[in-house]
Amino acid sequence: MFDVVIIGAGLAGSVLAERFASSGKKVLLIERRQHVAGNCYDEVDANGILIHKYGPHLFHTDDAQVWSYLSRFTDWHLYFHRVEAVVDGKPVPIPFNFNTLHAVFPKSLADKLEAALLRNFEYGKKIPILELKKSADADLQFLADFIYEKIFLHYSEKQWGLSPDKLSGAVTARVPVLVGRDNNYFSDRFQAMPKLGYGVLVKNMLNHKNIKLLLNTDFKEVMELRGEQTYLFRKKFKGRLIYTGQLDELFNKKFGTLPYRSIDMKYETVDTEIFQSAPVVNYPNNCDFTRITEFKQIHPAKTPRTTIVKEYPLDYVAGKNEPYYPLFTDEARGAYEKYFDELSKFKNITAVGRLAEYRYYDIDDVVKRALDVFAELN
Repeated sequence: MFDVVIIGAGLAGSVLAERFASSGKKVLLIERRQHVAGNCYDEVDANGILIHKYGPHLFHTDDAQVWSYLSRFTDWHLYFHRVEAVVDGKPVPIPFNFNTLHAVFPKSLADKLEAALLRNFEYGKKIPILELKKSADADLQFLADFIYEKIFLHYSEKQWGLSPDKLSGAVTARVPVLVGRDNNYFSDRFQAMPKLGYGVLVKNMLNHKNIKLLLNTDFKEVMELRGEQTYLFRKKFKGRLIYTGQLDELFNKKFGTLPYRSIDMKYETVDTEIFQSAPVVNYPNNCDFTRITEFKQIHPAKTPRTTIVKEYPLDYVAGKNEPYYPLFTDEARGAYEKYFDELSKFKNITAVGRLAEYRYYDIDDVVKRALDVFAELN
């Protein structure tokens, strides 16, 4: 009946479903939730504001192929993301840059630190905070210690439930110091948001006669692994299986549970047109939540009220919350490798995406990864 079975209708699974379907393959797409688009899913709330149900997902890329591909399924509105962090009670621009220096320090000290950055690094360069801490320059050591304490340390502890020294460099590298004055969070060539949202974008992507979509369906209801064979509807399946979920679940957690971090999203309606000074404001200290997102500033709407969400990080517990992030430690990665070795025994199964590959992907990264996998398999 089907040439390709894809488990998970997030971006990775949906891109691959569209690509295989457009190449003439019959595709079965299985999704355990009642909607497509995975954690990118969005919808218009009671206030008339397009909100992201699983927290903010911002699109940005330097990859023209990814931009061109997604543009087939959506119109865009230009959007340049801004983030602030509350430091000593005052919201300041993030990534930490020259404007932030002058917002938190007296002018003479800010000028001195700005000069030190320019002496040691190229203008426009982003320096990971832990790299800055290794500098032999006393002024930069002072600056690195300040940023580490005020912006990075406690935020990371809340986000991951671990001290930063236990996390991989892939996490810490995402907290840079910008040698410059650009308050935009990203510097990519293409920065925009889907005009009608990610949900509509993915629905357009899956609107193909060769795609059969099963929502609200656990893959184990229709598929199983026996020995080194895959079965669909209790019959041996010889086609290609694309898996985008948690790899430990595919193998019934035979090597133990892989750790993930989750987030408790607390949505609030605020009786004001605009709530905060930037679309996202981080709270590194003094709050249980990590950040507040105001969706009206991401998707403009003419409404008298606004919608915000506060994010409270917590451990992932199967059946109680959603897995958002693989836990990026050496121990967790080692546990994942056992499952990946098991996967290699199945010649017709390919793991794709953040959960299945146990790595961090931005939106453009996962789309690119899916396009590359299709090219390899087709």
